[in-house]
Amino acid sequence: MRTTLLLLSARLLDPVTGAFLPETALAVSGGRIAALGDDREIRALADSATTVVDLKGAVVTPGLVDGHVHPVSGAELTHGLDLSGCRDVADVREALAREVRGLERGQWLSGWGLDPNVFGDVPVGSAPFDAVLDGVPAFLLLFDAHSALASRRALELAGVDGPRTFDQGSAEVVCDERGRPTGLLLEEAACELVQRVAPRPTRWEQRDRLAAALRSMAAAGLTGGHVMDANGASLDLLAELDAAGELPLRLRVAPWCQPGTDADGVRALVDQQGTGGRLWRVAGIKLFMDGTIDNGTAWLERPDCHGESTHAFWPDPAVYTEVIGAFHRAGVPTATHAIGDAAVRHALDAVEKARAGGGGDGRDRGVRHRIEHIETVPDDTLNRFAGLGVLASMQPTHCCDFTRADHTDNWSRRLGEERAARAWRCRDLWDSGATVVLGSDWPIAPFPPLGVMAGARHRRPARDLSQPPHAPEQALTGREALQGMTVNAARAAGEEHEAGRLAVGHRADLTVLGGDPLTTSATDLPDLPVLLTVLDGRPTHRHPGL
Repeated sequence: MRTTLLLLSARLLDPVTGAFLPETALAVSGGRIAALGDDREIRALADSATTVVDLKGAVVTPGLVDGHVHPVSGAELTHGLDLSGCRDVADVREALAREVRGLERGQWLSGWGLDPNVFGDVPVGSAPFDAVLDGVPAFLLLFDAHSALASRRALELAGVDGPRTFDQGSAEVVCDERGRPTGLLLEEAACELVQRVAPRPTRWEQRDRLAAALRSMAAAGLTGGHVMDANGASLDLLAELDAAGELPLRLRVAPWCQPGTDADGVRALVDQQGTGGRLWRVAGIKLFMDGTIDNGTAWLERPDCHGESTHAFWPDPAVYTEVIGAFHRAGVPTATHAIGDAAVRHALDAVEKARAGGGGDGRDRGVRHRIEHIETVPDDTLNRFAGLGVLASMQPTHCCDFTRADHTDNWSRRLGEERAARAWRCRDLWDSGATVVLGSDWPIAPFPPLGVMAGARHRRPARDLSQPPHAPEQALTGREALQGMTVNAARAAGEEHEAGRLAVGHRADLTVLGGDPLTTSATDLPDLPVLLTVLDGRPTHRHPGL
């Protein structure tokens, strides 16, 4: 098999040891690393059709993988008015007013990234924007993507005039004391009431937005992602891009299993495993055990300061446990969204029961289950991750950008000092022996992986790095952060034998940086140039200066 790509004059960084390999060049053949050696040895493997890149001392790492990302839904949700920069109600009102002036009569206004902290001590609702949105159908997604604000006109068009009951235990149309909707919609089932009457993008618009988002991810140094949804036309869009040679990331997709899924639904999800294309496949199942702390839909062992976050996402948590057992026996790994301490504990209990129960055909023995988010957990929960082999999937930039070191933010105030002090315990989970996987949860937070790794190290708000860090004792080292997006991501996917390292026979998924990510300061790391991104031996991004 011929050599397709050579990288010469490189510094090859091993994320396990944090040291550079003695070799200075590598050769790629058939989408795999075919050889490591010095420049002379590797150059001799080229023929007239080989692409040869002189890296002039740039640093090569295994391809960076986002451990939790939503590319298809993110590409759609981030199309509209970006409200993430708004700091108070006045900012939001001004941004909405500017947008309204450009709308035609009856046209919908969509926005995203709204931080509940803008409301201060005032309850979250659409009332502060009634005047500016008078007669305008508007749907404003809050930053957590688990809640939204709908204007009065949008609620009217959707026929939402009072409370509703949902299969999702924490879903709610929030109403005032007179039973009138406040505009706040909690969880996907409630949001869908309005979203289904709003204009939808065409198939071509969806495809173009997704392709653009994925290209941007590749340019940021990503070679892969663990996709935590397969809603709507997601799989069809991925298949279309893959067939056209336009998929610049290797994607591992986990479809959702929602409350109300019966035995036939579980079987259908099991049967879907392993389907896919050249660069994507269905692998695993995503479930939810709760919502979010910021909107009061997490599942906590004690209520938050508003008496909220007391219920599981599954109305009967025992049914969730049964479903985890069914997937485990079928050899299917699960990823459970669990933010609150009660949700994390129950998810761990479910895995423990599944492992103890056995009863599979042998496929269950090496199943690697994972828990997503893990925003606050008590001490007695930490060691159970390693003991049960449950992977800890963390998004440190959520702590950086949506909470404050002095605990004056909405998340911390809801939890109180004791629980807010247990924010995103990356260090404690790592030291307990858990495998910690890092990701962005885009579109909740930005996807550039260098920013994710930086946040794991400095734990400061990206928009103002002069601010103090939130729980600095929970920071990871540079080497650990890199492992969280390379070797640990590979382990989470059961692919450590072929991914996450620079080794002969491993996939030629590579990220090339303008400097050493381990010695570059955490605050400077996001600005480190991404010179080249290689997927399956094929460059998907090349810096103009290279």
